[in-house]
Amino acid sequence: MPNEELHSPGYEIPPEMQNQVTVTTLDRIYNWSRKNSLWPMMFGLACCAIEMIATAASRFDFSRFGMEVMRPSPRQADVMIVSGTVTKKMVPQIVRLYNQMPEPKYVVAMGACASGGGPFKEGYNVVSGIDKFIPVDVYIPGCPPTPQALLNGLIMLQKKVERESLRTVRWYSREPAKPIPVPVLGPDLMDPRRYEEIRSYTLSKLSLQTAEEQTEA
Repeated sequence: MPNEELHSPGYEIPPEMQNQVTVTTLDRIYNWSRKNSLWPMMFGLACCAIEMIATAASRFDFSRFGMEVMRPSPRQADVMIVSGTVTKKMVPQIVRLYNQMPEPKYVVAMGACASGGGPFKEGYNVVSGIDKFIPVDVYIPGCPPTPQALLNGLIMLQKKVERESLRTVRWYSREPAKPIPVPVLGPDLMDPRRYEEIRSYTLSKLSLQTAEEQTEA
């Protein structure tokens, strides 16, 4: 956020006090400090992770944006960068890590695989986008995206943080945020939030099969 916007809340300051007093809003100063200290979580999934590592290295260096502290623990991270192909075997771990991150937290889907499955969309072991399980704030296209694309996505995330208000964000409310149910990997990946739908579908198929067997008998 430019300084002129940060210090322009819409209140008139007397001329004799303009160089001595700064007036702003709580949202603006709070979001300004948060957007410049977003700590990504240190984990990668596939080839997109190589581009993420290159972005953190000296040539591109996202420490210019206050993001150089990549945390190995989800309990100390603010941003989850899902960088690479999301297999069904990895989804329970990703959701568990997301639940362990403290609020406020954000998710960046880096690359075509994390955003929608990519070239493996029709594969038996790949999910068609991590947004089916956890909320995504920024999508970055590409296969894989360049470091410049990741930097642009992180800048878009900063702009989103700037626009947030304490009165409307999900993490600043009286009720504690409910964790996302961790999917169960069995013969296929099952989302606990869809158990009732799966149960209804199974019962309808079972009743149809039973009716066909009785007709044949």
